[in-house]
Amino acid sequence: MAERGAHLTAAAADDRPSIFEVLAQDSLMGAVRPALRHAVKVLAESNPSRYGFLWRRFDEIHGVLDVFLQHHFLSRTSASFSENFYSLKRVAASGRERPAHLGLRGKHHWCSLILLALVPYLRAKLEQVLAKQRDEDDFSIRLPQTPLQRMYRAFLAAYPYVSVGWDSWVFCQQLLYVFGRAKTHSPFLWLAGVRLAHLTGHDITNMDLKPASPSRAISSSVGERLRRLTSTVVGGVALSLSTSLSLGVFFLQFLEWWYSSENQNTIKTLTSLPTPPPPIHLQNQEPLTRHSKACPLCCKIRTNDTVLSTSGFVFCYRCIYVYIKANQRCPMTGYPTELQHLIKIYSPES
Repeated sequence: MAERGAHLTAAAADDRPSIFEVLAQDSLMGAVRPALRHAVKVLAESNPSRYGFLWRRFDEIHGVLDVFLQHHFLSRTSASFSENFYSLKRVAASGRERPAHLGLRGKHHWCSLILLALVPYLRAKLEQVLAKQRDEDDFSIRLPQTPLQRMYRAFLAAYPYVSVGWDSWVFCQQLLYVFGRAKTHSPFLWLAGVRLAHLTGHDITNMDLKPASPSRAISSSVGERLRRLTSTVVGGVALSLSTSLSLGVFFLQFLEWWYSSENQNTIKTLTSLPTPPPPIHLQNQEPLTRHSKACPLCCKIRTNDTVLSTSGFVFCYRCIYVYIKANQRCPMTGYPTELQHLIKIYSPES
C-alpha cells in the first residue's frame, strides 16, 4: 500500500503527471465558465439595455473566445490553457514525440480543438434545452405532438441516461489511470489520440525563446498577407485572453465558490432576518379599478394572475410565459428572467 501511495504522489520518475495534477487542470476550466457567467449576469442586471445581449448570447460569445484561446495554446504550447497552466503538454499516444513549442499539428490539433471547445458548448446547450423542457413539464404545457416532436422528447428523455453513462466512463478511465492501466485519464484525450506529459526544461526554454511571430519570406500574394494578418490578430487576442485569465483565475475560482449554492445557504442562515408578517387586509378598502387589473402585455383583464419575481409586475400567465420563453427578460424592466421566476397568484376571490 505504501508503494502504491508513493506512485500516486510522485510523478518525477517519468513524464506521466499524477492524478491530482490532471484533475486540477480539469477543474480549472470547469470553474472559469460559471464564474464568468455570474459576472456577466451581474453586469446585465446593472444595465439591461446596454449589457443584456452579453447575457442572452453568453454561450456563443464564450464559445468563440474559447476556440481562439484553445487554438492559440494548442498551436504554441501543444496544450490547452488549463494544461499549460499546470506545465503539462499533449503528446501523440503513439509515434515520435513532438517538441512542445512547435504545437500540435494535423489530426491531433483539430480533434483536440473540437473536443475542448465545441463539445462543451453543445453539451451546455443541450442541458439548457433539457432544463426548459423540465419547466414546460412542471407548468403542464403540452404542445401539439408531431413525429419530429416525439423524437425530440425521446432524445431529451434519453439524454440523462447518456450523461450518466458518460460520467461512468470518465470515472472508470480515471480509476484505470490511477492504477497505471490507462495512458489517459479522460476519454476526450483517448478520442484525440494524445496523452498528457510534463513539460521538460528544454520545452520551457524553447517556448521562452520562440518569437511571437516567426520570420518568413515576404510574399507578394495578397491572400498570404491577409492570412498572416488574421493569424497575428487572432494570436494577439488569444494571448491577451490567456494573460488576463492567468491573472484572474484564482479570483474566478473564489467568485465561483462565493456564489455557490452551499455557500449562499450558509450566508442566508447566518445573516437572514426573520420573515415579516403579511399585511393586514383592509375590509373597508375600495375595490381595485379596472385599469389596475389589466395585463401590461395584452392590455386586457388579467386571467390566471402571475407575478414576475425579478420585477414584481403581474401579468396573465400565458402572456408572460410566452414572452419570457422567447426573450428571457422582464418586458417592463428588462431584467434577465427565466421561467422559474414566474409565481402564480391565488387570491381568495378565485
